[in-house]
Amino acid sequence: MKEEVDEDEKIEPKIELDEKRILKVGTFKINAHGTKLGERFIKLIFDRMIEKKFRKAYVTIFEKHLSLITLLIKYGFQYHGKKGNESVYIKNFDKITGDIQKDYPMIKLEGNKKFILSIYPMYHTKLFPDSKLYTERNHITEDLSYTNSIEKIYLSGSRDLLDYKSGDIVTIYRTAEPGQSAEYSSVLTTVCTLKEIIDINNFDSELKFLMFCKERTIFQETELKRFWREKKYPYIITLLYNVALNKRIIRKEMIEQIGINRFARIVAYEITDSQMNKILDMGRSDKDFITY
Repeated sequence: MKEEVDEDEKIEPKIELDEKRILKVGTFKINAHGTKLGERFIKLIFDRMIEKKFRKAYVTIFEKHLSLITLLIKYGFQYHGKKGNESVYIKNFDKITGDIQKDYPMIKLEGNKKFILSIYPMYHTKLFPDSKLYTERNHITEDLSYTNSIEKIYLSGSRDLLDYKSGDIVTIYRTAEPGQSAEYSSVLTTVCTLKEIIDINNFDSELKFLMFCKERTIFQETELKRFWREKKYPYIITLLYNVALNKRIIRKEMIEQIGINRFARIVAYEITDSQMNKILDMGRSDKDFITY
């Protein structure tokens, strides 16, 4: 990935540059082996766009790589033209379609509810690798499907989740480490978009449930089979992993500065627009991924 400040004369038609700059992504291909590595690469492109304040990026790719092209289109790249024997696809952050996947990683604050979703430490960092804590700096990001995927699946028993819909904004709350004070070890780490919530009882077989979950969730097959039998966690949450907060916000700050109720049980806890904005400000988030 590199910054390009001049029009590439080999691209037909020419790409209109925003403020004389665009992120160029060189030709790449994925040796597919079932770990969703393509999604990991796409997220890295978008993270670089946000970090370096690019509004457009383009990638050159041979048309024979159909599965990768399909993935690029799924997350908002559009066909532009040709560069020699390669096709050119462009991602433009300013083209908002209303489709949360094509608009990814952008999120729309206006008109959507906001809530905090709690996740246990044992699952958090493998599911959200860019959201690891300073104390986890030695954590190794593995080439695993649930780590690489942009879509993340988690299961919960909270009926409060039924109050939310696709497009709502989710802030991930990593709960306290066992034996440690929640005031300092429970933290807000991540902003996601809710894609859907499905009741486990909507699946008419265990196999269909397993197939739906298996590549996008941290839970092992034995755990998923237990969840199917017991129905203790009936709500299957699919999230889009938008961005990690640049500064993690501890529970003490959540209560004293954001106004979270100290005595509330935070599982799927609704927050106000004002509280969401405070989270983004305190998390030192670059708001280039926000639309209103």
